[in-house]
Amino acid sequence: MAGTNLTREEAQERARLLTVDAYAIELDLSGAQDGGTFRSVTTVTFEAREAGSTFIDLVAPTVHEVVLNGTALDPAEVFADSRIALRDLPAGRSELKVVADCAYTNTGEGLHRFVDPVDKQAYLYTQFEVPDARRVFASFEQPDLKATFAFTVTAPAGWTVISNSPTPETPADGVWVFAPTPRISSYITALIAGPYTSVHSSWEGEGRSVPLGIYCRPSLAEHLDAEAIFAVTRQGFDWFHEKFDFAYPFGKYDQLFVPEFNAGAMENAGAVTIRDQYVFRSKVTDAAYEVRAETILHELAHMWFGDLVTMEWWNDLWLNESFATYTSIACQAHAPGSKWPHAWTTFANSMKTWAYRQDQLPSTHPIMAEIRDLDDVLVNFDGITYAKGASVLKQLVAYVGMDEFFAGVQAYFKRHAWGNTRLSDLLGALEETSGRDLKTWSKAWLETAGINVLRPEITVDADGVLTSFAVRQEAPALPAGAKGEAVLRPHRIAIGAYDLQDGRLVRSQRVELDVDGELTDVPELTGKRRPDVILLNDDDLSYAKVRLDEQSLATVRDHLGDFTESLPRALVWASAWDMTRDGELATRDYLELVLHGIAKETDIGVVQSLHRQVKLALEVYADPAWRDTGLARWTDATLEHLTAAAPGSDHQLAWVRAFAATARTPEQLDVLQGLLDGTREFAGLDVDTDLRWALLSRLAATGRAGEDAIEAELVRDPTSAGEQHAAAARAARPTEDAKAEVWASVVESDKLPNAVQEAAIGGFTQADQRALLAPYTERYFAAIKDVWDSRSYEMAQQVVVGLYPALQVSQATLDATDAWVAEHEPVPALRRLVTEARAGVERALKAQAVDAARG
Repeated sequence: MAGTNLTREEAQERARLLTVDAYAIELDLSGAQDGGTFRSVTTVTFEAREAGSTFIDLVAPTVHEVVLNGTALDPAEVFADSRIALRDLPAGRSELKVVADCAYTNTGEGLHRFVDPVDKQAYLYTQFEVPDARRVFASFEQPDLKATFAFTVTAPAGWTVISNSPTPETPADGVWVFAPTPRISSYITALIAGPYTSVHSSWEGEGRSVPLGIYCRPSLAEHLDAEAIFAVTRQGFDWFHEKFDFAYPFGKYDQLFVPEFNAGAMENAGAVTIRDQYVFRSKVTDAAYEVRAETILHELAHMWFGDLVTMEWWNDLWLNESFATYTSIACQAHAPGSKWPHAWTTFANSMKTWAYRQDQLPSTHPIMAEIRDLDDVLVNFDGITYAKGASVLKQLVAYVGMDEFFAGVQAYFKRHAWGNTRLSDLLGALEETSGRDLKTWSKAWLETAGINVLRPEITVDADGVLTSFAVRQEAPALPAGAKGEAVLRPHRIAIGAYDLQDGRLVRSQRVELDVDGELTDVPELTGKRRPDVILLNDDDLSYAKVRLDEQSLATVRDHLGDFTESLPRALVWASAWDMTRDGELATRDYLELVLHGIAKETDIGVVQSLHRQVKLALEVYADPAWRDTGLARWTDATLEHLTAAAPGSDHQLAWVRAFAATARTPEQLDVLQGLLDGTREFAGLDVDTDLRWALLSRLAATGRAGEDAIEAELVRDPTSAGEQHAAAARAARPTEDAKAEVWASVVESDKLPNAVQEAAIGGFTQADQRALLAPYTERYFAAIKDVWDSRSYEMAQQVVVGLYPALQVSQATLDATDAWVAEHEPVPALRRLVTEARAGVERALKAQAVDAARG
């Protein structure tokens, strides 16, 4: 990755010198079926404010021509690494033409090429965020150098080509000519090409019709639930138009489900790409549909916030992503007719848990992070940028009022349409509409790192009456290695008082207040009988870790599933999980809490999160001497819940997957084998394609199924998804040869496409194969620097994060990590990934000690 970085100072200087007008880009994809390279011709016009020198970005195997203002330049002299030097530019208008051969990729970056094993046809799509438009055409690759983009694409017969502008009629000569876009940033331009199939509709509103399209590969078309996707999309259009008071800014809205996509989706203007795992080919729970809907709405919100108005530099990436996250969930929660009015429960249960985890790593950073260069951006697509930022925006809305918040957003869009902004531009608009001074709030919440802890301090008299109540705020020290200092912050919170009534926990009082400083008195709660449960941050208004007092904790141990509403249940579940990760609650006690309450948990998203968390706790946080006992208790319980679940229900599907994830005894594995071969049934349970792979993968990981069984399953499912499942199952086999094969294909070779590499890495690391994996700790540290230096960011990150010896929970692993960092002095991005992984081992050691002491 050397030589491809761009610093903020370089970007600022280039933006000071240049204004970019227009790109005309010609791409010849006629040879895409065979792969290799494609011809790229870029003509860009721009203005220089004064005479000077700069550069344009390009990643290409070969540059044939560079012509500046009619003068041919020698590519060998001006092109190096990822830059073409533009020396001695005159003041005023210039025109640059660059002719190059650019390369198709299989990494999900630039122009990704995928061949579907079903029809043997090639499918292409672009992914340009952060710096990868330069892999397809020469560009001034930074968000504040906006321009218009006109694409002309030569494609094979029978293909469809989609870009940001409306798709022209299918040309007879295979040359697709797109009208210029509005002024947008290079990273949200897009090109999707191949024999995709599509479904079309429209959104009608405010006297306007916006064409809507949904695309996928023909091999997935039978599974495409287009009407459900259109319904969510139209709901978003309705709600965002009302809240933003600004017409949708592009000529059409296409959503393209594309293969081997690294992220969930990408907000290309008018041509959103989405990972095609969201075309569900097997049964999934409603939680999966809710997550897909949030992704759809998130990308749609970006059409305004991010695409119409764009950050000036990547330090405001958080605002881009947090705004889209907050508004997408608010839409799900509040839009008329939404199927997911409980969306804030899901947010508290999943997104905020991600944020809390990220905020306790040594790499924690302020929400408004310092972004020095592109490497900083790439590792900052994290739980702080998305989830903590959205949590803080939710608190800001509570602080200024929802109507005032959206009034400020409306003014912001009108004032800055098609331009670039900084955080201060949005805060200024919100100050105008709310009358609040947000500078102090911004400094406390956006410019400092770390997380606060809120605890109740209660005194009760002999009659059970509350005589005092206060909220104590703590600012735990930041993790070792983190920059900055822990601070106390102002919090807008609600406090809920809950009482047991006929076996149900019902809220009997709610107090909303501002918490500031170390101790905040709450006189509204005194003078009354002490409730059974007191819940700080009820309704999840603020971002903080919450602790329960002893009596409340004792009550929820027996009655956590008895809250009448899903959100307080989710908040208590999240608090219990956080206490387990922090070593305040032993893993065995967390297991008992879950086993006692999960049967009454109705929210399927919460149930599935608990499944994942219990598995992680038992495998990593439990005392190793007790681990097998805990896993046996949990797996027995999963089978009991599976047997008792309503036939055909989401809970039944979730429990069979939880059971398959940890089945271990011969009898349990016999159940998996029976489900796979049809000799064992549960009424209403459809053992469909993806569930078959889940069963087989566990059988492979335990040595009950080998290559023949995996190959036979792949014959049943000869799709790209089947190939990825097969790669994971092969990698999971508990043999030295299987592990060596994975290591050779992933670490010693770089030929695997991104999705297959990811699957193989996932299969390689099995929690009950610690001894088999132990020799790879040394090999990991011997290899990762070379991997980092020789691979693209996405591919290197998969290896560095996925193969870190996280299961080798020992001081020796920490020492090996520290020795590697000291010896190699890695670049900041690589150092961050490795030290984050190290922090997981350190946390696990502490949690294991707590669990052992409890035993």
